[in-house]
This record gives sequence, C-alpha cells and structure tokens, in this order.
Amino acid sequence: MNTGWGRPDRTPPVVPGAAQAAAAHRARLAEALPGRTIVLAAGEAPVRSNDTTYDFRPDSDFVWVTGCGVENAVVVLRDGDATLYLPPPVGPGDPGLWTDARYGELWVGVAPGLAEWARALGVEVRPLSELTEDVTRDEEVGRTLAELRMYKDEWEIGQLREAVDRTVEGFAAVVREIPTAIEGPGERWLQGTFDRYARAYGNGPGYATIVGSGRHAPTLHWVRCDGPVLPDEVLLLDMGVEVKSCYTADVTRTFPASGRFSPVQRQVHDLVEEAHRAGLAAVGPGRRFTDFHHAAMEVIARGLADWGLLPVSVDEALSDTGQHHRRYLVCGIGHHLGLDVHDCGRAAEEAYQGAVMAPGMVLTVEPGLYFHAHDLTVPPELRGIGVRIEDDLLVTPDGLEVLSGALPLDADGLEKWMAAEAM
Repeated sequence: MNTGWGRPDRTPPVVPGAAQAAAAHRARLAEALPGRTIVLAAGEAPVRSNDTTYDFRPDSDFVWVTGCGVENAVVVLRDGDATLYLPPPVGPGDPGLWTDARYGELWVGVAPGLAEWARALGVEVRPLSELTEDVTRDEEVGRTLAELRMYKDEWEIGQLREAVDRTVEGFAAVVREIPTAIEGPGERWLQGTFDRYARAYGNGPGYATIVGSGRHAPTLHWVRCDGPVLPDEVLLLDMGVEVKSCYTADVTRTFPASGRFSPVQRQVHDLVEEAHRAGLAAVGPGRRFTDFHHAAMEVIARGLADWGLLPVSVDEALSDTGQHHRRYLVCGIGHHLGLDVHDCGRAAEEAYQGAVMAPGMVLTVEPGLYFHAHDLTVPPELRGIGVRIEDDLLVTPDGLEVLSGALPLDADGLEKWMAAEAM
C-alpha cells in the first residue's frame, strides 16, 4: 500500500490575491494591538449526527489574517508575523493513508504539504503537533478584528463584487424555475436551485437560503422552505452566494410568482420601494449608520398611517416610546457585509450602530413590510403579504455604489425582468 505512488499535484487552493491581502490585514491588526500574541483557530466541521458532519467553513477572523481555511489549523500572530500550524497530509509512507478516515489521502483526497502552504501564503508553517499556545476567546481581540474588518480594501471589494454578481445570476436561475416550482416541488425546489448554483460557482450559499411564498413571505427567516409556491401570491427570495474566498452577498427581492403583481401586492411593494430609496439616499461618508434606518422607517410609518393602520400619529409612532409601526417591521434596516452575512457583529456599539459611515464599508439596506396571515390588525386583503427589498452597497468617497443594482427595484422593472428571464 505504501509503494507505487506517483507525485500528485499538491498546489494549495488559495484564491489569487488572498495571501497578499491577509498580510496587509495582519499588519493592521499588529498596529491596532501592538505587542500582543494572538492565537486564532480555523475550527472544525460541526457534527450533524453520530459520525457525520456538516460541511466545514473556516472561522472568518482566521480567513481574514491567513487567506486560507484549513480545518483544525491554528495561526499564531506576533507583531504581524504569522506562524501557521496545520495537520500534515497523511499520504504514502504513513499507515494512516488507508486507516485514517479523517486525514488519510485515500479517504479525503490529496492535500498540500506544509512546504506548499508556506510558499503559497508566504508565512512560516509548522505541524499542528508543535503548537504550544492555547486557543482562547479574547473579547478585545474579537472586537478589534470586527472593527478592522468594517473597512474593506480593494481586494475584498473585488471579492464582494464577484459574490454579488454570482448572486444576481443565481436569482435569474431561480426565477426561471418558478413555473416548475408552482407545478409541485414548491419552495424547496427554488431553494435547491439557488443552493446548487452557489455550490457550483462558490463555496455555497453564504447563509440559509430564504424562499417564502404566500403566507410564508412575512416570516423574516423562512428557511424551512417546505411549502408550495402559489401562483397568485408574492414570493420573497433572500439569497447570497459565498465565493471561494468566503466573502458573501446578501440580496433580497420579492416577486409575483405569476409574473404580475396584483393591485394590493403592488401597493405594498411600492411603499417598501419608497422606503428603500429613502434608505439609500441616507447612505454616504459622514452620515451616521442609523440614518438610513430612520429614513426608511419614517417612510414606512407615514405609509401605514395613510392606510389607517397606526393607532397613533406618525410622530408618536416614530418616538422611542411608540414604535407602533414596528409590528409590521420588527427587524433593523441593514448591517455590515463581508466574510459574514452579518459582518463585524462583535464590534463595540459606538463603532457600529453609533458610528458614522466611511469609504470602504459594505452595507445592506433592507426595509420590508410583513403582514402575517393571522394578523387581525390588518385588513384581510393585506394578510399573507410579505415584501422585502435588500441591496448590497459600497460606501464611496462621493456617496455609495449599489453593488446589486443589476436587479430591478420597482414593481414594473421586476415584472419585465421576470418576463425576459423566462424567454
């Protein structure tokens, strides 16, 4: 078993530019935390059941400072210098080649050696068995990394552009399958369509794909996707491709499954679109992170008041002690985006919600209206309608760039886009 083997290709799967970007990230971290020794682990695949696991996805902080994502790897950082500890490949010459189901190459495939990783990443690489430092959770380190990751460099922005472009293509693939989903397979057929596309052109979906038809559309995170796709109802699609570098998109559109909005569906969509455009107008350098939230919420509150759905005035509803409109929009309006769909979540409050926007930040804006089928406070014709519009945005020195702008915002545009994709 140990003889008669040739020399397989052991080139590490490193995305072009990732090693150089990671080196710059390590330098920023060293400047922010001088003199610190920082230990970060890539993690391991979580157990699904018994001896089976889910797919492995490396820790985002680890990816940011190394440019790679090897399961069970650990990196030790000292003043910007990195030592990467990896489990060595188990190949010919080692009995584990055929007995080790975790690392044996006859079980899991040929893996790069330590020398190959060192050349690809430009860092010192040692066997994992030589690691002496403990991996511990450090709140200051986690917070600092989150706040550094808020500001994307040009390489990261390029990765996010790719993720968004692939996601738009995935939307088109899903829309083309709506007639098939209506015939029987339902929401899960569309979820599977996008997940297959994301897997083929990236790592997979960046989060659990949301496909909500009809009464499921108002559920914020409808990931069960076990219902039918109803031809006369709206279809909410919240989807994002995670590319090979682990950066993800996060885009939402709400379509009429039939290809045409009904008058009441269009009424709801138009109000959400107005709120969305108000949110976009409030994004830019020097604006507070909460500005787009307040701008979109004001439009929603005024629209609900015009429809007679608020028991108080608009001003009362918008006050801190009011918030009556939030019954129909319980979540926030946006978040940072990057290696995680809800990126930089460990940042301090004053660096996130309390901060001002700056060039290099990538954000989402995602207002919606969610009228649940069992909500007796709204007229029957509104019940079971859920609409969300979500775009991915880059803050620029002059304002913003809508990275997901290839997808229409307005109801007419969505109908025309659906018709074009069906041809």
